[in-house]
Formats: sequence, structure tokens, C-alpha cells
Amino acid sequence: MIEESNFSLVENFERYFKVELAKSEAQKEQVFGIRYRVYCEEFKYEAVDLFPDHLETDEYDKDSRHCLIVHRQSGMPAGCVRLVPALGDRGRVPLPLEKYCDSSLDQNCIDSWALDRKTVCEISRLAVDGAFRRRTGESLTRFGEISGLHFSAQEQRTFSLIAVACFLAATALTEMDGRTNVFAMMEPFLPRLMHRSGIDFQRVGKDIDYHGIRAPYFITTQSALANMHKDLLMLYQWIKHNIDG
Repeated sequence: MIEESNFSLVENFERYFKVELAKSEAQKEQVFGIRYRVYCEEFKYEAVDLFPDHLETDEYDKDSRHCLIVHRQSGMPAGCVRLVPALGDRGRVPLPLEKYCDSSLDQNCIDSWALDRKTVCEISRLAVDGAFRRRTGESLTRFGEISGLHFSAQEQRTFSLIAVACFLAATALTEMDGRTNVFAMMEPFLPRLMHRSGIDFQRVGKDIDYHGIRAPYFITTQSALANMHKDLLMLYQWIKHNIDG
């Protein structure tokens, strides 16, 4: 990823994917459909019978901003993420990680920052559909056999960018909305992946088994943008232009 030129990284991703702010009900259904396939069917984090419409949703979705990544040629939804704004104090209107993972948080550390809740948000429900994570022909999926979709080798090389692009889309929302104090519950791989791109999260608590082993992290939008490698900064700017247009 880092070895490619700035132009090549953006050009290659743009050739195969588009990034959208999910505003319409149809777009949101694509977001919730990805989440159902990943969180319910594939990883069994949530029971499938809780969502008979095959759309995974929760009480935070109505107040959240959602981003969607779509594969251009097939029209398949490939990835999604949401920004959950803090809409009140922690005791009255907790963020998802404050509600479900409170025991993992280093609350003394967080309290010492005295953050203005109007600038606080959580990035969550980042998901990449299994069709864009599995090797070609590895298994059958709900879209049919992957090899039947005719992904080229060059196209498949861009698939590893989908999770990063989801994070960049969420980061763009934090900048656009002024929600620049950002929390996230993340699996260990994502902070390591982002570190290779120059983006360093601060761990603010201990591991917890919630939808798999995760830990709470914090970052400011300003820090993410200031340290982001130049190749990804160009991709970020392209993504921000697309969802802010």
C-alpha cells in the first residue's frame, strides 16, 4: 500500500469503488445488510433471529451518520462504518462503548481530559463484507461463488484498503461535524494496520470480550490528519470530497 504512488493509490481505489454518505433508506439498508451478514451470519456476534429482515440495527443508528463503500462494477456493498455523536452526558446518554464496555474503560484517564461532549463521538460498526475478504474461490457466499464475480488480480489488491477507507470516511465525518475527539472499540488488528499508515490511537482501557476481543482507543482528528502518510492523505481528501459533495 505505502509503496504505490499517491496518485496510483487514489486512482486504483476510485476505479473499483465509490464512497457514499448513506442518506437514503436504500443506502442505509445496504449498510445494515453488510452488518447483518458480517455480525450475525458470519461471526455470530448477534443472533440472526433478532433481525428477520436481515438488517442489523440498534438504538444508535437513528442519530448516527453512516458511510457506505460500493463496488462499482457489481454494485455490491463492500464496507460500512458509522459515526455516533455524544448527545448528552455519559450517565444520561452514553455512547455505545460507555453503555456496553464501561468496565473496560480507564475512566480516570478519560475524565482528566475534561472533553466537551459536543466534540465527542464514537466510530463503530466498521465492517467489510466477506466477499471482499476471502480469497477468490475459497468458499461460496450469499452472492454466489466469488470466482464467478470475475475480480481481476489488480482489483483484489485494492480490497485490503476497504477497512482503511471506512476509517478514513469516518474521520472525514468527524472533521465535517466538529466531533474531533474520537473513541472506538477495536480489534487488535486495526490499530496495528493504522499505525503502519502513520495513525496512532491511544489505548484507554483493557481488553474485553465484546463482539470478539476488543479494547477502547482514543484519537483526535487533528492527530490523525497531521500524522497520516501522504498516500493515505490523498485518499482521505478524495473520500471527504465524495461524502461532502
